[in-house]
Amino acid sequence: MLAQKCNYIVIDTPGHDSFLVRFVHSIADTLITPLNDSFVDFDVLAGVDPETFAVIDTSHYAQMVEEALSQRQLLGNATIDWIVLRNRLSTFGSSRNKRLVGTAMQELSQKLQFRVIDGLAERVIFREFYPRGLTAVDDIDEITLGTRPTMSHVTARLEMENLLSAMLSGDLAKSGDTTEHSRDAA
Repeated sequence: MLAQKCNYIVIDTPGHDSFLVRFVHSIADTLITPLNDSFVDFDVLAGVDPETFAVIDTSHYAQMVEEALSQRQLLGNATIDWIVLRNRLSTFGSSRNKRLVGTAMQELSQKLQFRVIDGLAERVIFREFYPRGLTAVDDIDEITLGTRPTMSHVTARLEMENLLSAMLSGDLAKSGDTTEHSRDAA
């Protein structure tokens, strides 16, 4: 019933294994997995060799998603557009860690069939929006902010627009339609 009224349904699940989490993963059209850009967080998807940083095996969360994908295929349902969103990216060029995590992420994406999208950089401006109940996609003007918008505001908004565009590009490719989007749960 809700799917008939909404183009998108967003379900934010907790980061632990439960019946609810497994159920939502099994019905999602699009699954968005935000992941801080570090091997500490990458560990929920896969283990890496400590010397070469090559992916050596999948971890608990990736295995749960693989189960959800298998269940959908058994029922004849469409595949899930799985997006792994690299968050808190460094804005200071290309660090060794950023390159290594990126390489491991690309390697794993080939094995597990997910799209890797660069998410949001670590920006103070995002933390400044929160107490005001704002996001980077809200209309940001002098009246709303109480001051003139800065380049930080503009950069955050562009970054968010690019992120949303990259996420929606898979949805548009699946449907072949650029005017109306299908129901999504994530």
